[in-house]
Amino acid sequence: MQETADKSNHIISTLDILYEDNHLIALNKPVGVPSQSDQTGVVDLRTMLMQDIKVRYDKPGKVYCGLIHRLDRPTSGVIVFAKTQKSLSRMSQLFRDRDIQKSYLCVTSTIPSPFSGRLTHHLFKDRSKNKSYVTKPSGDSKEAILSYELLQQQGDRCLVAVYPETGRSHQIRVQMAHINCPIVGDRKYGGDHLRESSQFGLHAHKIKFVHPVKKEMLEITAPWPDNDPWTAFEAL
Repeated sequence: MQETADKSNHIISTLDILYEDNHLIALNKPVGVPSQSDQTGVVDLRTMLMQDIKVRYDKPGKVYCGLIHRLDRPTSGVIVFAKTQKSLSRMSQLFRDRDIQKSYLCVTSTIPSPFSGRLTHHLFKDRSKNKSYVTKPSGDSKEAILSYELLQQQGDRCLVAVYPETGRSHQIRVQMAHINCPIVGDRKYGGDHLRESSQFGLHAHKIKFVHPVKKEMLEITAPWPDNDPWTAFEAL
């Protein structure tokens, strides 16, 4: 029992809270942590957050924590959870209506050509392999759209901003790989290997939307990780 309590205390102390009110809470998700529970049994961010809220607010019973959107397990950055059913419903509608502005940063070992552009592909997800592929339009594919721009170059590494217009599975990873700019550390899509599993070149940097209850514009920014491959670049 003591070991379990120690693990929970460690989990709670590692949460990086970027924004919180009575309706929403935003975290800076670390690399390697699932957004929600999966078949691996690894402690996920949503579970960590429910434990954190329960302890900080001394809440009896079950804590409500609605998953609004997800980040891939190796991706770091800003992720938003709902603290009430009303805010979950309204935020989910904003995502469906594409009234959420998201910007990502990625590190590649290839210079994108051209330096900026807009990509439109159709993606098919092979669920047995948990991998997406660019394919021809079909009943099994989904349209994926993003824009990108080169921000910095340091040696053989490039810092690229990505602005997704849709939210398909592995969208940024597979679309950037398709133009010969795979993300550093993304072995699944042909990226250069990094020595540590805690290093990955994709980060959800900003999210901007109208608050579902307060009706005010809200922008939340997550600082990128302080390890390779990010340390080569100047802070934005």
